[in-house]
Amino acid sequence: MFYGAVAWDPWLIVAQILCLQCLYYLTLGVFLTFLVGTRVSRMSLVYFFDYAAVTTSTVTGWCVIASFLLSSFAGAGYMLHLIERAKKCLDFSATVYIVHLFICIIYGGWPTSLTWWVVNGTGIAVMALLGEYLCIRRELREIPITTTRHRSNV
Repeated sequence: MFYGAVAWDPWLIVAQILCLQCLYYLTLGVFLTFLVGTRVSRMSLVYFFDYAAVTTSTVTGWCVIASFLLSSFAGAGYMLHLIERAKKCLDFSATVYIVHLFICIIYGGWPTSLTWWVVNGTGIAVMALLGEYLCIRRELREIPITTTRHRSNV
């Protein structure tokens, strides 16, 4: 099927958003477990959703920052397989981070830390731009055409 011939399917879009959001948090959890979990006595949702945990004043804060940025790199790879279209990468990246902002607001209030905004702004840029780059590379790949012909003995 050609790209332009795809019908608008809201259920597919919702499923892609849910899959991308779940994979983003799963990856963030893995990175937080390895980078932050070795430094603290008890892991909690604070490291996921509290803007105060994203700080440059402690080594643990730097590990949280690294976890968020590494998750955005992984998110770009997920978009390559889930979204597959370069022109949709910015939309899906923004959706992931807007949902994350809403969850953070519900969990700990409006993020007032400049570091939190810089990290998440960088994360959305990395996820969108790298995702677009990877999808464009896939879209521009040559289509293999077999040149072997079968001769029939007619």
